[in-house]
Amino acid sequence: MTTTHEHTAAHAPEHTPRMGWAQHVPDVYKAVVGLEIASKKGLDPVLVELVKIRASQINHCAFCLDMHAKDALAAGETVERIVQLAAWEESRHFYTEKETAALELTEAVTVLTDGFVPDEVYEKAAKHFEEKELAQLIAVIATINVWNRFAVTTRMVPGHYTPGMFK
Repeated sequence: MTTTHEHTAAHAPEHTPRMGWAQHVPDVYKAVVGLEIASKKGLDPVLVELVKIRASQINHCAFCLDMHAKDALAAGETVERIVQLAAWEESRHFYTEKETAALELTEAVTVLTDGFVPDEVYEKAAKHFEEKELAQLIAVIATINVWNRFAVTTRMVPGHYTPGMFK
């Protein structure tokens, strides 16, 4: 997938990243990669990408949005469902009940400033995920929030990721 745009409008220049954080703290980077690998074991790869995209939308992480939209497409997700994800509550018919429970949990865990994760949100997710699977899902949500914070803080530049690049 390329980032070439077919229209002729001028684009703003790419911003410059603040730093290559992974180069300065390689042990931290490796630890988060380990967390990433461990967190998604046994979960549906498409569901994992939907969760990562939704958390990245909430956190305004353009780098992770670019990465996970491309990974979702590579995993077989449709453009339509990726586009509708920003308004999933109004587009529930695009998603299964299990996916909407995961998205609702993603929002509750990502936006902790709204208070604790509500019992009804947790209980809805618990109805759709076995306990181990739910623990994995919570780990995926926590991990993408870690990645988002590194990427947003260091101003990582979106648009250059190719699926499979970091595997």
